[in-house]
Amino acid sequence: MPDPKTILIVDDDRELVDGLRILLERQGFRVLQAHDGHQGKTAVYNQRPDLVILDMMMPRMGGYPLLEHFKGKPDAPPIIMITANEGSRHKAYAEYLGVVEYIRKPFAAEKLLEAVTRTLEASEMKASTGTADSEPPPAA
Repeated sequence: MPDPKTILIVDDDRELVDGLRILLERQGFRVLQAHDGHQGKTAVYNQRPDLVILDMMMPRMGGYPLLEHFKGKPDAPPIIMITANEGSRHKAYAEYLGVVEYIRKPFAAEKLLEAVTRTLEASEMKASTGTADSEPPPAA
C-alpha cells in the first residue's frame, strides 16, 4: 500500500485548520500545519508536502508572498488557495502565481475534497508523464 499523500495547511485560523486536519485525516491523508507564510515556507522545504492548502490573509507573511516565492520553481507543490476575499483581481493574481484551485470561504467540505482529489490526480499525471508544461518535440 502506498504512503499517504501529505497535505500542508497554512492558515492562521486554528479552528479551521483543526477542522480541515480532521476532515483530511479521515480521508487517509497525512496533514501538516503552519499558521503563517514563514512557517509554511519552512514546512514546504523541510517536509516536501504533495499539496498545500493556503490562506490568503495571515499575519507576518500572507499567502501572496508565499506564492510569489514559489512561482516558477519546478519542485513547488501544487497550491489550493482558500480565502474570504471576494475580489476577482485577487483570484486572477493568485492564478497567475500558480494557484491551481481558488476556493472562497465559507465552503462545503465536499468542495474542498473534490479540489484536493483533482489537484493530486493532476499532479500524479504530470509526474508520470514527465513535465506536462513542456512543449512537444518537433515533428520528424
